[in-house]
Amino acid sequence: MSRSLRTLAVLALGVGLVLPVTAARAAPSSRSSAPPGSSSGSASPASFANVLDLQGVPSVALPGDPATDVNPIGVFADRGAWHAYALPKVGDTASYGAFTGPLYIAQEYPWWLSKGISHLTLSEGGRPIDLASATHPVFTSLPGMLQQSFDVDGLHVVMQLRYASDRTALVQAFVENTSGRSRKVGAGWTGSLLRPDTKPMKSAPSLHATSTGISVGFAKVRQTWDYLTDGTEKFQVTHAEPVTTSVAGDAYTTALNAPLKLGPHGGQTLTWTESYTFTGADYAAEQPVIAKTLRSPGSVVAADDRRWRGYVASAVRGVPASRQALAVKSVETLTTNWRSAAGALRHDGITPSISNKWFSGFWAWDTWKQAVGTAVFDPALAESQIRSMFDYQVTASDPQRPQDAGMIPDCVFYNDPAQGGGNWNERNSKPPLAAWAVWSVYQQSGDVSFLKEMYPKLVAYHDWWYRTRDHADDGLAEYGSTVDPQNATAEDQRQAAAWESGMDNAPRFDATLGTGVVDNTDAAGNVVGYSLTQESVDLNSYLAAEDGILAQMAARLGHPTDAARYRASQKTVTTAIQQKMYDPTTGWFYDASLTTGQPLTTRGRGIEGAIPLWAGVATPAQAASVRAKLLSPTEFDTQLPFPTVSASSPYYDPTGYWRGAVWMDQAYFALEGLKRYGYTADAAALTAKLRTNAAGMTGDGPLMENYNPTTGAAMNSRGFSWSAALLLELDH
Repeated sequence: MSRSLRTLAVLALGVGLVLPVTAARAAPSSRSSAPPGSSSGSASPASFANVLDLQGVPSVALPGDPATDVNPIGVFADRGAWHAYALPKVGDTASYGAFTGPLYIAQEYPWWLSKGISHLTLSEGGRPIDLASATHPVFTSLPGMLQQSFDVDGLHVVMQLRYASDRTALVQAFVENTSGRSRKVGAGWTGSLLRPDTKPMKSAPSLHATSTGISVGFAKVRQTWDYLTDGTEKFQVTHAEPVTTSVAGDAYTTALNAPLKLGPHGGQTLTWTESYTFTGADYAAEQPVIAKTLRSPGSVVAADDRRWRGYVASAVRGVPASRQALAVKSVETLTTNWRSAAGALRHDGITPSISNKWFSGFWAWDTWKQAVGTAVFDPALAESQIRSMFDYQVTASDPQRPQDAGMIPDCVFYNDPAQGGGNWNERNSKPPLAAWAVWSVYQQSGDVSFLKEMYPKLVAYHDWWYRTRDHADDGLAEYGSTVDPQNATAEDQRQAAAWESGMDNAPRFDATLGTGVVDNTDAAGNVVGYSLTQESVDLNSYLAAEDGILAQMAARLGHPTDAARYRASQKTVTTAIQQKMYDPTTGWFYDASLTTGQPLTTRGRGIEGAIPLWAGVATPAQAASVRAKLLSPTEFDTQLPFPTVSASSPYYDPTGYWRGAVWMDQAYFALEGLKRYGYTADAAALTAKLRTNAAGMTGDGPLMENYNPTTGAAMNSRGFSWSAALLLELDH
């Protein structure tokens, strides 16, 4: 093959497109003398190379800037693994032959273990072959796989990394002799640890040689806000071929026991796995998985190829060619943030962002939104996400909070409070979008058993809102907080209630604007929760939508009495929203005061006023007035549409978290609301503007947590899951 043709072939490689010949041989071996093959297809993952920039090498163990807690290097993970990788950049010659990382999650916090834990080395006749002198380096991220290739000293090397399981990555290196003579090439690996800078985590990792490669043990460290290990965690590299390893401090050298025998234009494949496990049982369960992967890597590659072809086909089905790359980018973002069951997390779920220090847990309303997008390409994973939150639905037998039976906690992590989990939060819940998520997943999967499983749990959650969050007992609920030791003061309670809305620091929750809290009591006078002194328009719109969805579920499951009750409730709440929360003078929906019953217009217009359109609870005339504000450049049609606070508001701040930043969930609800009321052309124009003006929507930039409405600049966490999920859902 000529130089130019080989380069084109490498560039075209996708998931399963460079298959070690073990995939086709009757008696698989981890070493082969056949070259890579290729295949094609209209929805092939190979069509979507580098939709995300996943290149970079860290210099220290702590990811990113401590001031932002955000890792600037994009990473790749899959199958729910708790360790991730990146690619080196062209020009970073010291890293050629290694995949960056891994980035491992110390139960709740991401850290870099190494610049590149398995750095391939080659030699011939006792002379090292300097990979830093390689030519034609190509570093490619593909759906489901990282790949690098280069030429050095008459050899062509292609390396691929993909995941074999939720604990194990499969790595292969194909070494081709491009000369016309037979050669014997020595192969090996080197690597070293990146230690955290400070104690006690600095002493946590320890490097050891094994008969098949290396292992890294981790000492027990319980630093609640930085680093959590139990002393049972283990990272291991396991080679298929016989090797010998020596360790010197934090560095190691592994050598292949026999050289690669490369005939003229022949090749050999080296195969190894890299696994990260948490407990002894976890480690023991993974060993047969590793052994099977090393015995038959071709079957792993073939299965991974089928899965990712399915993901890509589902993501791009019906999507115009100009937007398909964004759809695939969304899938890659969600799968990288996928974490499998571990610790207190009983089901697989999706975290907001692996790149943010604080985001390696499962949040309730993140989960509902993420599940809707995930169902487009993997309904089973979407179902698992939903279960991951309902695993901790409070029951009447709960010893601490029986009054909260039905509640879903705000967020759950690897460690619950009994295990020192500081990030776990039961001080509040999150907006009730669970029924919408379940119904959306059901519409993709047709899984009636899932509907039956979730229906009574959704009913209990719906009932909880009215039992503990309807202070005036008028059928309109308030955001609030639970009876919890961390909600000891009125300010604690107000803060938790703002968190419950999901719009943490939105102006409508400012104490200085009069937002306070009141006690909610049961028939015996016992406090069962706290409410803000305002009935929130988004909350009640969500609850009205939930009534309608529960009615559909009840009808589908053969519960006509329930269906009639929820339809009646939806009608009552809809009327109350129309009459109490809409201000005809300003043409917008607002939260209503518990004291006066009037809309709180002086707090300015927030994007929550568009939720009644999404829920279908606005009158046509009210929807028309809301549309006018959504299309106004001085209100919500900014350079990047849908700031969380109107541009005309005195509280508008383009860089404010929930005080002006554009969030994709609120943009999604506004767009779907416009479409619901027939304004499809407006929705299409605003959607196009959103995709065009938000940084990273085109090119290889990441999908962000939020964006500056004035400039479209990316803000806060990169690789944000609900942005990816709802962008994907917009096209399906």
